[in-house]
Amino acid sequence: MRDTFNLLYLQPLNNQTRFNTMKLLEGKNAIITGASRGIGKGIAEVFAKHGANIAFTYSSSSEAAEELEKELSALGVKAKAYKSNAASFQQCQDLVSDVARDFESIDILINNAGITKDNLLMRMTEEDFDKVIDVNLKSVFNMTKAVQRTMLKQRKGSIINMSSVVGVKGNAGQSNYAASKAGIVGFSKSMALELGSRNIRTNVIAPGFIETEMTGKLDEKTVQSWRDAIPLKRGGSPEDIANVCVFLGSDMSGYVTGQVLNVDGGMLT
Repeated sequence: MRDTFNLLYLQPLNNQTRFNTMKLLEGKNAIITGASRGIGKGIAEVFAKHGANIAFTYSSSSEAAEELEKELSALGVKAKAYKSNAASFQQCQDLVSDVARDFESIDILINNAGITKDNLLMRMTEEDFDKVIDVNLKSVFNMTKAVQRTMLKQRKGSIINMSSVVGVKGNAGQSNYAASKAGIVGFSKSMALELGSRNIRTNVIAPGFIETEMTGKLDEKTVQSWRDAIPLKRGGSPEDIANVCVFLGSDMSGYVTGQVLNVDGGMLT
């Protein structure tokens, strides 16, 4: 027993190197919406390193999508970009049909597409409210509706929906965004109940302050004040979110469904 303890716990291990060499998604096919930049791009890159084949969507930046497709393919996986509007019910139906044809199966769906149109309620237009709900929340309905037939036939699948800490606690000036992200939580818990008997899992990730190219354009003093307010004293990275997606997309989380995982450095602690 003592030797086993020493073997497991006392040997010096390079955990990061060991983690990087594991391919937890080998051979799985994933759809990632809104993956040409930011968190979506980070998820696609980490998934490819773990052996997943990637079908990803973009809305307008074709050059960035083509560049990412080449980058992912260079890692030895199948990768294909699809121009698709996740807020369109029909485009989501067409997308899933195309991916099912091109990749033969769909093991993981990550609903990541999202926008913000922030303003105080007194200044917020109906158009800005509706647009955020359509892109952030209705897109999750559209994609889940489209992919469920394939996953039901397979009797397996993992759906990962991207919410936000704002959807958990709210935020002044973001009532539309908070409503859309809170709606994702309720929808996902309902899907966990509806689809669980067919071995289809539905979970939610609620990112906190994640530093991307968009936050890089903000005033550094403001950004640092946000970092200082986080218990871990740093902003998150797209890779931090991607690593949790790897867990939820892999067989390691086979008994996890209907959960909301806050990836926020302790913001909501």
